Amino acid sequence: MNTKTAWLQILSRSSAALLGGYALTYAASACLARLLPLSPADAVIVATLPAFIFYAAILWAFASRDAVRAWLPLALAAPLALIGFWPQALEWLA
Repeated sequence: MNTKTAWLQILSRSSAALLGGYALTYAASACLARLLPLSPADAVIVATLPAFIFYAAILWAFASRDAVRAWLPLALAAPLALIGFWPQALEWLA
């Protein structure tokens, strides 16, 4: 592995960790807040409590064998975001 390839892998994993970890945390918190059968204020507070656990995706990005495996679990953020932000998306489209 040459220096340029190593640099690109480090950049890719860092992006997956920072941007992907943030997106996964944000989407999972929004999804959980939407699905909890509590008042909106309580649901948001309870949904943000496990955010530190969700943000552990940073560690996963650096523990994976290659960059593809670092980005693949972060694809979970898309369906979570869809569930969490669906009502706002419908209001925005209408």
